[in-house]
This record gives sequence, structure tokens and C-alpha cells, in this order.
Amino acid sequence: MGVTEHAATDTDAVYMAQALALAREAEAAGEVPVGALLVLNGVVIARARNAPIASNDPTAHAEIQALRAAGTALGNYRLPGSVVYVTLEPCPMCAGAMVHARVERLVFGVADPRSGAAGSVIDLVRSPDLNHRLAVTGGVLEAECRDLLQQFFRDRR
Repeated sequence: MGVTEHAATDTDAVYMAQALALAREAEAAGEVPVGALLVLNGVVIARARNAPIASNDPTAHAEIQALRAAGTALGNYRLPGSVVYVTLEPCPMCAGAMVHARVERLVFGVADPRSGAAGSVIDLVRSPDLNHRLAVTGGVLEAECRDLLQQFFRDRR
């Protein structure tokens, strides 16, 4: 099945632009520039950016931060009907958390050929062996997301 299962919408690009702004905030803080939002019924419930370096927390990825904030805001660890927008394809940890939270759909900017768990390396979010699967749309504002990450790592070399 490839990485993209559902076509992107104009609304997806609007939300991804917001995730990109959060990724730029992460970059300004010295973190890998990844931003995420969680949307439910057309309302942004949570916004987050990468923070593992500043927090000394290997789980402080943007997606995990957004899931935590959304769970707190909604008073529930299950997030059915929600959509996660993230600038980089989630890693296995983040993908697994989305499955456990029952996120309905994942929209990401650029694929991660090293640790992507939404179709690039493994497809955890659509595994028939798990009890929940997400719809996936990849490549939303892909060039902008890729350029931001590539420039960040270029500057550090």
C-alpha cells in the first residue's frame, strides 16, 4: 500500500503550516525541528514541538507532547475521531502511541527513511496485527518540511 492512503485536502495544508511554525520554534530552541497538532472536529485541541533535549526526556517528541496535551484537555487518553498533523513521519514510539490513543488519521509532511513507522521503514499505524489502524496522508507541504530538517542538520555539521 504506499505511504499515502488518503489524498490531502486544502485544510490539511493549513494545519500543516501551523505544525511547521511549531517546528521552527523547536529549531529556535535548539531541538530537531518537528511540530505537531492534534485536531478534533475541526478544532485544534493541542499544539506541540519537539523538546527531548531541553526536557532531558527521550519521549518528548512533538507527537507525544501533542497527545499528552490533548488527553489532558479532553480528560481522556482515547482520542477517537482526531487527526494528528506532524511535519515528520512518526517514529515507532509515536506511531504506537497514536494507535493506543485511537487517533483516526495521521497527516505528515516528509517521510523518514530511517525510522518512519507510517510506511517508510515499517507500517505500524496500519498493521493488521494491531487492534486499531489509522488513515494516513503523507507529503503535505513536503518540500517545506524537508527543507527545514535538511537545513537544521546541515547547520550542525
